[in-house]
Amino acid sequence: MIACSLSGVALATPAEEEELKQLTKIEQELELQREWAEYRLKRDSALCYQEFWVNYCLGDVRAEYRKELDPIRAQEVAVRDAQRKLRESLKNQDDIKRAADRAAPEKAAERAANQREYEEKQKDAAARAADLEQRRKDAPKRAQENKAGTQLD
Repeated sequence: MIACSLSGVALATPAEEEELKQLTKIEQELELQREWAEYRLKRDSALCYQEFWVNYCLGDVRAEYRKELDPIRAQEVAVRDAQRKLRESLKNQDDIKRAADRAAPEKAAERAANQREYEEKQKDAAARAADLEQRRKDAPKRAQENKAGTQLD
């Protein structure tokens, strides 16, 4: 596989993502095979009840089902193991990329600017709250002044 590198670390490649898609398709095909095997088990089990030796017939049907299912299970285990490893690799690569992006100087400057802006907004909000509280405290005094100022003698 060809991989781009960022300070010695491989990034996710389209080949890895394509391989993951292929594994997902294989997993779906195996699931379909499993469903067909279960269908045949149920169908053949139902037919066994029409025979005289029901338990013997059911045992044969179950044995055939297990023979059919064993290779499917083995393939599913292998596919899921490969998927898990690929997903873990892709996740680790994404984590490394995000860490590198966070460590970038422009991101650090952006975070610092955001922090300053946040602090300014907090100060402005505190000033507005203090002003509002002062106005509430002065409200009776202003009301008295307005009342006194509007009286014409």
